Parts: sequence; structure tokens; C-alpha cells
Amino acid sequence: MAGNSFGQVFRITTFGESHGEAIGAVIDGCPAGLEIDLAVLQSEMDRRRPGQSAITTQRKESDTVRILSGVFEGKTMGTPITLQIPNEDANPADYDQIKKAYRPSHADYTWDQKYGTRDYRGGGRSSARETAARVAAGAVAKLLLRHSGVEVHAYVSAVGTISIAKEYHELDLSLTETNVVRCPDPDTAQKMTDLIQEVRATGDTLGGIVSCVIRHCPAGLGDPVFDKLHADLGKAMLSINAVKGFEYGSGFAGARTKGSEHNDIFTSGPTGQVTTKTNHSGGIQGGISNGMDIYFNVAFKPVATIMRAQQTVTDTGAEVTLHAKGRHDPCVVPRAVPIVEAMAALVLADHLLRTRLNRL
Repeated sequence: MAGNSFGQVFRITTFGESHGEAIGAVIDGCPAGLEIDLAVLQSEMDRRRPGQSAITTQRKESDTVRILSGVFEGKTMGTPITLQIPNEDANPADYDQIKKAYRPSHADYTWDQKYGTRDYRGGGRSSARETAARVAAGAVAKLLLRHSGVEVHAYVSAVGTISIAKEYHELDLSLTETNVVRCPDPDTAQKMTDLIQEVRATGDTLGGIVSCVIRHCPAGLGDPVFDKLHADLGKAMLSINAVKGFEYGSGFAGARTKGSEHNDIFTSGPTGQVTTKTNHSGGIQGGISNGMDIYFNVAFKPVATIMRAQQTVTDTGAEVTLHAKGRHDPCVVPRAVPIVEAMAALVLADHLLRTRLNRL
């Protein structure tokens, strides 16, 4: 199968299955001389790992990253970097009941139709477990972006019907990691947590929205016509499991405004740099970054596996009742925050290197 690689210059290929021996990523195109801080890599993995709180799946994985190649004496060599993450708490027996049955709203049926086979152990490559490899690679991309001062901050802005009533610039994003739901508004975070626990107790699940802001991005990133920066960000976000929507800048709300209201008027900043008085464009114009904050929202559907009986069919068309087993998130968005950041960092690192020589 194709479709396991992402990026052009800073390019990653992920490998492995949810209940296989290990998962991981190979990074190609990372410039030589980048210092790799293993503590930073592991901290990113810890934000995504399962079993981290009472509102996440209780699968126990340390998600310890092992670097197999491409790094010598703590720095990249410009050669492919291989990152491996062992699967320590795989339990494929939980999925014996779905060897033949198709789980509602999962990839079981479509994979069978496309490939004539599927890994029923948690979905194999279609499992959200694959995103751990993206977070590991994204951590390297974040280290690269630090050299240009680029910062990527994501947070949970909505869970079910509960959402933050403030814009990102009104929030203290340093509070994002102070609660289990990763919402920087404490009062809203508690309401979200309570709702997730309430819905989980009924055997059901919730969706939500992860918002992201990219600060200090230099102007000039993005390659029209078909490699526009926002187009690549959209592809990156829509490639994440359970994502149903992506909007940047004013998004769909912008469609309800007039041009006189929506246009971002240019002005000169305090040091003479060109800025805009407003930022409805979301930091991107004509597919190219303009130096303003890039901000966007990513919508996640409710987790497809619910702890309730559901009707479905087998691969022979027989109707059966499915009783889900295994360990699953009641709401994926708290653990999706580092995944959104990782994919954004991969896009930015790739576009940054397209404009520079392949060395620090």
C-alpha cells in the first residue's frame, strides 16, 4: 500500500501496526547538526500516550522512543533518522470477535474492499496508535523550528456542546497542560471533564475541536499553486484519525461577512515591518505565510467504538450484534492536541527547508 509518507524535503514515513511488535517513523531530509534532546521527544510522547488520565484509554504504553539511526553524539547526521516505539501492552485477543464483523464507522469494511485483507487487531495501520509515530517525528520537527523561533500551540477548544467563548489571543495558552482535558480556560476545562466522565459512564463517546496557533512564522512559506501552505496544513490535519473538518483564519464564519469587513488592512509595525491590522486571513494569503499568527480549528468526530451493543454485518453479509471490547478513549481530543501540533510542525519544517539550504 502507498500513502505512508508525508512531506517533500522534510519527509517522514511511518510504519507498524497497533498490536504488532512496534511502530515508528523514518525521517528523511532532516539537516545535519540539529541537536536532539531526548527529554523533549519523550515529553511530547507522554502528552499523547494512552493511560495518562481517567478520561483516556487505559492501555498502558510508556511510548519510549528509541533512535536506531541518523543521530550521532546527540546531533543529526543528515542521514535517515529511524524512531522506534515498542508496543508493550498489546492485547489482540480483545478483537477476536471482529475477525469477520465490521465495526460501525471504522475502516474495517473499506480496508477489506480495497486490499482484500485487514488487520483486525485494533485496526492495524488504521488505528490511532499510528499517530504516536507522527508525534515522535513531529518532536524532531519542533526542535528544527526552534532555530527559527517558530512556536506551535494547540489546545482543546470544544468538547461536545461545551466550548471556550474566547479567541486564542484572549487565552493564557501556558495553562493548556494544567488539566487533563488540555483546555487553557480552567472553568471550561472542568465542565468538559465532567461531561466526558458523564458520557463515558453511559458507554458512549464525544467529539470535539482542537484549535492551533502558530506564532513567529516567517513570511514567505508556501508554494502555490498546488502546495499552498494552508492546503498542506489541511491535508495534514485531515490525515489524522477521526478528523472531520478543518478551517483556518476566519473559516466558515468569513463566508458571512462583506469584503469591507473581512479585508486585512496592511500597516507598518514598530520596526518598519509590514503587518496587518486584523488577521482574518489566518496568517496566510495566496497560499503563502505573511508573518502574522497562523491559526486554525480541527474537528474530531465522536470515537467510533462505544461500549454499547450495536448491529452490524459480517464479511459474508450476516447480521450480528457487536459488543465492543478493548480499551478506548471516550473522547479523543485531549490526546489529539500533541498530534495536531506534530502535524503542523511537520508542515512548517518541510516548507521552511524548501526555502533554505539543507544545513543549519
